[in-house]
Amino acid sequence: MDLISVETINELCRNSLIDHLGIVITEISEYTVRATMPVDHRTKQPLGLLHGGAVMALAETVGSLGSYNLVNPLKFDVVGMEINGNHIGNTKSSHVYAVARLIHRGRITHVWSVDIFDGEDTPISICRITNMVLEKNGKQTGN
Repeated sequence: MDLISVETINELCRNSLIDHLGIVITEISEYTVRATMPVDHRTKQPLGLLHGGAVMALAETVGSLGSYNLVNPLKFDVVGMEINGNHIGNTKSSHVYAVARLIHRGRITHVWSVDIFDGEDTPISICRITNMVLEKNGKQTGN
């Protein structure tokens, strides 16, 4: 199966929450997904700090797109089952970036580890996302 290009993924994300938050996928491969997100009025909370929810949206984006990239989208859907994150810092940087790494690739579940860093490469959050792969007809693919 051919992997999806960065350009195709970014086009797929147009007019969605991903686009609204300014998230841009910068690299996608079988085992890694990278993306950037601005730290601006769209992603800050009222006190001016990077919003933890925006960080989780970034983490879920790269983890979900990683799984989407591993399946045939004509036959399968990918849905998030669980996500957790530990916010270990904040930033005054103008952007953050995420690096998702595949930990487990089963037939019905994929697990991704996602690290979020600021523009100075300081860790901001450590996250994990579990996705479920569903057949388009609604059946699970079996484990």
